[in-house]
Amino acid sequence: MPPILNAQGLTKAFGAHPLFQDISFTVSEGDRIGLIGPNGAGKSTLLQVLAGQVDTDSGEVAIRKRARLVYVLQDSHFAEGVAIRSVVEAALARSGKSESEHGARSAENLAAETLGRAGFDDLDAEATALSGGWRKRLALVEALVQNPDVLLLDEPTNHLDLAGIEWLEEVLSSASFACVVVSHDRYFLENIATEMAELNKTYPDGLLRVKGNYSQFLIRKEEYLLAQAKHQDALENRVRTEIAWLRRGPKARATKAKARIDNAHELIGELADINRRSRTSTAKIDFSATDRQTKRLVEVEEMSFELGGQKLFQNLNFVITAGVRVGLVGPNGSGKTTLLRLLRGEYQPESGSIRLAQNLRILYFDQNRELDENQTLRRALAPDSDSVIYQDRVVHVASWADRFLFTGEQLNQPVSRLSGGERARVLIAQLMLQPADLLLLDEPTNDLDIPTLEILEESLLEYKGALVLVTHDRYLLDRVSTVVLGLDGQGSAETFADYSQWEEWQAEQTKPEDKTRSTGSERTNGKSGVAKKKLSYLEAREHSSIEERIAKAEQLRDAKRDALEDPAIASDANRLVSAHEELEQAQEELDAMYTRWAELEAKLS
Repeated sequence: MPPILNAQGLTKAFGAHPLFQDISFTVSEGDRIGLIGPNGAGKSTLLQVLAGQVDTDSGEVAIRKRARLVYVLQDSHFAEGVAIRSVVEAALARSGKSESEHGARSAENLAAETLGRAGFDDLDAEATALSGGWRKRLALVEALVQNPDVLLLDEPTNHLDLAGIEWLEEVLSSASFACVVVSHDRYFLENIATEMAELNKTYPDGLLRVKGNYSQFLIRKEEYLLAQAKHQDALENRVRTEIAWLRRGPKARATKAKARIDNAHELIGELADINRRSRTSTAKIDFSATDRQTKRLVEVEEMSFELGGQKLFQNLNFVITAGVRVGLVGPNGSGKTTLLRLLRGEYQPESGSIRLAQNLRILYFDQNRELDENQTLRRALAPDSDSVIYQDRVVHVASWADRFLFTGEQLNQPVSRLSGGERARVLIAQLMLQPADLLLLDEPTNDLDIPTLEILEESLLEYKGALVLVTHDRYLLDRVSTVVLGLDGQGSAETFADYSQWEEWQAEQTKPEDKTRSTGSERTNGKSGVAKKKLSYLEAREHSSIEERIAKAEQLRDAKRDALEDPAIASDANRLVSAHEELEQAQEELDAMYTRWAELEAKLS
């Protein structure tokens, strides 16, 4: 059967800079395609081209007769005064389906049923009054009821809470329609994609497409890049040989000589193209902590707070100490952003207290990314002059901009022209200039591409201060947080060792009352009684490398043990004590790896 959508030879440029060139893209029955790529590669533009909302400079898009495409933008907007129910009923009317096609259900009943499954209670509430996450849900429901043949989704997990993301995963995994999803949520792509495509100038065709989910794509991508690197090495050797021959000044009179000269120039051009495509840049993110020695930074005792008539926190207690990375989770409206603002001092508790260490330096990343729209990028990055002070060094604004993947030409452009991912990089650049004891990050990952997300993860792991992180990115949450604080939106909160335990606890809450519930101590030790599951994406990657890491840890322990037998150390009391401590630490780390290996193997059994 021919594809539902067939795009061939697509080229699109803005000004002198092409986003993509001669791209071909097809969508067939049952495809669930995850579309990724660096910021600025043209992913959103490609979706708009496929949806017929943007014209290309060249190329054609053919759609199967009577096929329906529905496109959901990154940001969801609705008309003032329109009720939730009316939004969905209007979408049903646009789909052109008769009541007989809906079966015995009227459009009104179908709208109510679909909205109920999506979690909406008050169908007469005004759509514009919804939070960002619920507006996103409504936009998705609006698309789903139109019974699309192909659903195009641009960053659908932005603003959704974790429950909303899981709802969307279930919808897409069981859907009969095909979909193309632009997303940087790696767990989401792992769970829903049957095929992955990366839009990137690194590839000769500008696009690498692989059957399978995200982890399978990573394997194939690594194989492809390795093969390309080998080809590049071989090509460099051939070019060196041909250049040496050309320098000897061969005469192009003979047919063979002329052919070899032409071939040499073709090889040189091919190598130059590969070198140009292989050059990649990543943002350089490095948060600076202060030299504070205080252990307890924040103490929240019996804190209660109400907002808009809703009790968000009731007798909340927790402590943030130096080096702790708190992942803050909960449904939309449970008070995650409000808690960050309480910690900043924007709000005051109705009862209880929030005690901060003296002269505590707090930095805040606002999910709304509020920047002066009329300000130039130059002034946003360097407000006072053409340089900044970073870690006691003077850095010119052009170099500072380059660190965050901005070009010199962009410096004089207004902030209003920046994409969501570029705005996020500007805010991160501003935060990096200020040493902090405590970072409060509210959805910092929205719109960031995967390479930048990985750099952000590494920076947060290396950050010596404390951190409170609100994010819908489960991979980032799992990897970075050392403790998870879960809010239920009804005033209660629980602490967990990781996101998986939070998920297990949520599952327990939905069980009948007579089922055995895990205690707090069981949660802390990961023994909640929940049935074993297959390894998650993060666990699978950890499992694939743990034997190698154990071997290295054993070598380190043996080296520390050998050091104790060194006569020079054995005769020096101070060095002997230090050597004993290092051996004990190496043994503890090795034991922890063995324990973790056993846990992962148990999950697989």
